[in-house]
Amino acid sequence: MKKSQKTVQVGIATAIILGTIVWLAYSGYGANKSYYVTIAELGTMGNKAYTSNLRVEGFVKPGSIQQDGTHVTFVLDEFESHSPKAATGRVLTVSYKGTEPPPDTFKDDAQALAEGTYGRDGVFHANTLQAKCASKYAPAGPNQPGAAPAMQPSAATKTAANTPPPKPTS
Repeated sequence: MKKSQKTVQVGIATAIILGTIVWLAYSGYGANKSYYVTIAELGTMGNKAYTSNLRVEGFVKPGSIQQDGTHVTFVLDEFESHSPKAATGRVLTVSYKGTEPPPDTFKDDAQALAEGTYGRDGVFHANTLQAKCASKYAPAGPNQPGAAPAMQPSAATKTAANTPPPKPTS
């Protein structure tokens, strides 16, 4: 049985379209893939660190932010500055060149996530920057400065608590 010319043309067109979709999906997946690494892991990745799209997280070192429009250079620290481990934490210089200025929450000691590439110059070149609120916005504990005082029972509550219940009437 001979297939008609039209059926063959439709089959070829369908194969080309499906092949193009598969190729675009595969190439798009590889281009947008980024590895999440810590500052410590970045130094142990070898040549892969320079050829991969990476995401690195850390805490903005106090006093390190230098901003010029949407261009920001700062230092990420492995630990928060008030942490006892901060003195031994690894640091990473980050240069952010984006179309948007850094977020309002990007401040000293804020937890930041930079996405980009690691250069052979030892600087992380970020094209995306996200920041979480600094730890100063965390709820204060009961004995920390800024914490609300503990509620003291009022005199009326104390009296009511010490008064025996009324006797039932018959």
